[in-house]
Amino acid sequence: MAVGGAEISLLLMTSIVVAVGLCKRLIRRRLYLDHRLSTVLMELLSTFQICACTNELCLLGNVEPKPHVALSLTYGFTVLHGLTLAGSTCNPCGTLQAMWSRGIPLKMGGLKIAAQFVAAVLARVFTRCTWSLGVAESHYGALAQGCSNPMQTTVMQAFCIELLFSAVFQLTLLRAERVNPKYRVHLMALLITMLVYAGGNLTGAVFNPALALSLHPHCFYEKFLSYSLVYWVAPSLGTILVALIWGEILPRIS
Repeated sequence: MAVGGAEISLLLMTSIVVAVGLCKRLIRRRLYLDHRLSTVLMELLSTFQICACTNELCLLGNVEPKPHVALSLTYGFTVLHGLTLAGSTCNPCGTLQAMWSRGIPLKMGGLKIAAQFVAAVLARVFTRCTWSLGVAESHYGALAQGCSNPMQTTVMQAFCIELLFSAVFQLTLLRAERVNPKYRVHLMALLITMLVYAGGNLTGAVFNPALALSLHPHCFYEKFLSYSLVYWVAPSLGTILVALIWGEILPRIS
């Protein structure tokens, strides 16, 4: 019998975080000699955690009082992800930025991006399997839902929003590199929460290509061109612009 959705969703997200943490600890013990395989698996698990938890978190968007509960949970779980997933980007744009600045080799960057998209698909499959159990009332409606139409504006405006948000996020990450990690995680969580508040009703404020695929697979299937432009091309372009300005232009004029 289905029970209240909020408590079940919170319990499920917490369980995902714990399970991923245990898997990562096992990988560190078993694969400490194979650095490449260990790095790719860590990225896969970390991205899986982000995508699976966000799929579940989206179901709590209508919990009263709106939008205070949703924003508070967004901030709280972003801090939790920041603390438990240190060292992973969980975002193809972040990996792209590191590849551009030669922070990681091209081959390793490609493997990490592939792992992120694989994790996004696995997280969606896991979420669908969990929802099919019908443990929570909110899972019934989510299971039957097709494309949720996160774009509530024109494609051009949505493209600009995702590009801008991605640029702001990546630029803040670069600026915050020297900030104490215990403060940086709260800074980034606050920024993400603010961006979600500002653009969540227009595009969902995703600025993460892998996460977008995990959240809206039906939309990509039905409207691939527009959704790939907004949720894949725009964030990637924003990241490249930041990397270009930060690594090529600013050093020459400073």
